[in-house]
Amino acid sequence: MDVTGKVAVVTGAASGIGRAMAERFTALGAKQVVVADVTEEALQAVADNIGADAVVTDVSDEADVKALIRTAEDKYGQIDLLCNNAGIMVKGGPEVENDDWQRIWIINVMAHVYAARAALPGMIRRGEGYILNTASAAGLLTQVGSAPYAVTKHAAVGFAEWLAVTYGDRGLKVSVLCPQAVRTGMSAQAEGSGASGVASLDGQMEPEELCDYVIEAIANESFLVLPHPEVMTYMRRKTSDYDRWLRGMRRLQAQFGDDEWPMAE
Repeated sequence: MDVTGKVAVVTGAASGIGRAMAERFTALGAKQVVVADVTEEALQAVADNIGADAVVTDVSDEADVKALIRTAEDKYGQIDLLCNNAGIMVKGGPEVENDDWQRIWIINVMAHVYAARAALPGMIRRGEGYILNTASAAGLLTQVGSAPYAVTKHAAVGFAEWLAVTYGDRGLKVSVLCPQAVRTGMSAQAEGSGASGVASLDGQMEPEELCDYVIEAIANESFLVLPHPEVMTYMRRKTSDYDRWLRGMRRLQAQFGDDEWPMAE
């Protein structure tokens, strides 16, 4: 897909990766970009800067997501590119409170389901459309220091795979973005934890640089978007010898993780 002349919707667009993608799509000549986030003031500032439409959206609320999709379709006729980018980090393991597990599950996984549920009918009816879901290298590997993040990002990758398999012959293109560390508010939140140290092992990328890989993947209609190419090497090691890979990850945990991991009571 060439984003020139296309209508794009980007969630989590008030900052970080989402903002960078919205800016890049605009710079490349998108017909219109619709930006969505829960933080109204920051979102409007992004919209004003690039001439986008701002739709305040809580992606954990399916009614809000439906309203976002309906607003874009009603105003512009169709959505060509849907970027489900909003996501959160929760540190910890089994001891994390149920409410936090549920919140990260809804935002990191179910928000993708809500958006697909709302946008797919129009895309399938036209026989074309593109969905780009932001996951993480943690969804292909794992995340030291955060079981909720590792689990939900694996699920996000799995859902993207399912969409590609199920609708790929009906005109839908799907990509899943799986970076390691990117300089965003989430990476700042993770600083000082094992989650930050391991993710930054191969360097921390700027959101604008990451967009180079996003645009290339969309142009080539590639499923996996790996801004950090080392991730493919790690995936191959994981699948070729799972036990060896697990031992290596335990060494990384010992190097970057806390001395003692809390246990569920």
